Amino acid sequence: MEFSFNGYGLVLLFFGILTSIMAIYIYKRGTTVVRWFGLMMASNAIWSIAYGLELSSYTQEQALFFINIEYLGIATLPLNWFLFCLNFCNKECWYKKPHNLISILIVPIATLALVWTNPLHHLHYQEVKMFYQGPFPMIKITPGIWYRIFTIYFYALLASGCYLIFNKFKSSDPIYKKQNYSIIIAAIIPWAANLSYLVGIRPFGFVDITPFAFILTTFLVFLGIYRFRLFDIVPIAREKVLDLMTDGFLVVDEKYRVIDYNSSLNRFIEPQKKHKIIGSAIEIIFPNHPEIIQQIQSATSGKMELQTSVRNKMVYFEAEILVQQENKLNEAFTIIKLQDLTGAKKDALLAKEQTNELEKVNQLKDRIFSIISHDLRGPLVNLSEVLKMFSQNLISDEEFKALSPVLSKDIVYTTDLLENILHWSRSQLQGFGIKKEFFNVRNIILNEINYHITSASLKKINILHDVFPNQVAYADVLMFQIVIRNLLNNAIKFCNEGCEILITAVYQNDGMLKVCIKDNGIGIAKHYLEKLFRDENVSSRGTKNEKGTGLGLMICKDFMTRNGGNISVSSELNVGTTFCVTVPTRS
Repeated sequence: MEFSFNGYGLVLLFFGILTSIMAIYIYKRGTTVVRWFGLMMASNAIWSIAYGLELSSYTQEQALFFINIEYLGIATLPLNWFLFCLNFCNKECWYKKPHNLISILIVPIATLALVWTNPLHHLHYQEVKMFYQGPFPMIKITPGIWYRIFTIYFYALLASGCYLIFNKFKSSDPIYKKQNYSIIIAAIIPWAANLSYLVGIRPFGFVDITPFAFILTTFLVFLGIYRFRLFDIVPIAREKVLDLMTDGFLVVDEKYRVIDYNSSLNRFIEPQKKHKIIGSAIEIIFPNHPEIIQQIQSATSGKMELQTSVRNKMVYFEAEILVQQENKLNEAFTIIKLQDLTGAKKDALLAKEQTNELEKVNQLKDRIFSIISHDLRGPLVNLSEVLKMFSQNLISDEEFKALSPVLSKDIVYTTDLLENILHWSRSQLQGFGIKKEFFNVRNIILNEINYHITSASLKKINILHDVFPNQVAYADVLMFQIVIRNLLNNAIKFCNEGCEILITAVYQNDGMLKVCIKDNGIGIAKHYLEKLFRDENVSSRGTKNEKGTGLGLMICKDFMTRNGGNISVSSELNVGTTFCVTVPTRS
């Protein structure tokens, strides 16, 4: 390649290289805004360096080669400027929509393709000639139709970017105004230079002064970086700050209409109300909270705790109302701040439940220790004393035989009591798990009938069952067995001689199996029925003075609840009692 360097070309080369260095420096600043500005400066550098080499070229072929390179910068410069302005003004969500991004990419891509293939169609340049009559050889270009389309695109993006910056300038804090001054002035200079070139105001003949204008832009930006600390403080949009807040905010005018809000408000209102919030009356946003409207109408600030249902979930929140009577607009308005208290409320309720549960456990523990210290110790002491007296020949064989039935009852009672305490204690151990499995209900009931046949025979009680073979339940087998054992034991205890106990099992429509133990014994008084499953110490003696532990029904209730079932009772004095348990039949 042959070059004939001149003053214009050398100036463009020098400042083009300087601009490229600045572009690299600015790009490395790191933030998105800065990088877009760096890309814009890189486009300017490509344009300036290639144009400088074009002005220094002697042949038309060489000049056209550098024009093709120039358009890498010319085609991307307005695009990078516009994207920079969007980011600087916190409007980057616009180009993140695919159809918007495609709409602004089509023209630069098409321009590059048409410039590089211009000899085939002459859509961008109608005619290109080398002009040798000036101080140095220059290209004389006759624009084509696509050149004019690209010019409109160029100015549309340039004007749109300036409009965004200008709006930002009007509403920005004073700390940012020096930045905005620098950017606006830097943008206007090349725009004015290029416009003068297009309308025919050309003080340097066919030389396009737009790249020279960008040199001045580079100088202003360079000044802004070191004098005004441009990009050291990047303004953050008010919308971004509000949207990052977890608390909901809305502003209401003097007519109680919403004039502003942040996205966190959506957590406190139903989805169907989100479509049109601005302009809606406050009654529409909070239809179930007239206290908010009353507070605003009274023109007094204050706080209140409220609750509402959002997406079928209860939300607790605190509404803080701040009434502003004087402001820059000389109009009254009200700010409503909504703070989510749902988590705190749930924690408080959970803590309360845990406290109540702990109190119940402590009460139950005290009751069990009382039972152990009295009811368990008493029969064992009696048995020990009788055996001691018998071994020392202090009582005869006849007297020992006479005491044997009483001692036997005490031993049975003590055994039942120990069994229930052990089962309850085991269920309360940390890490105790429920081992659910499918099992044959009829087999469990037959085993329990055989277990109790001796005690039932002593009272001449007949135990019947109406349980079909292969009736299956899904629960913890041991827990179910303990429940049936306790209920059958109670039925025997409160039956007179010659009574009858019937055990039935029936499938229900809700996927549960209902097992009932019905007796025609003495029944249970109404005031006792209300206390049976309330963790209260309810214990009474049987028809033959059998003692009760007061723990059996409590354990039955606990075990059935753990297995997803339930227990119920119905009774009538001197008629009989029916205990029913429901247990799942599927997993």
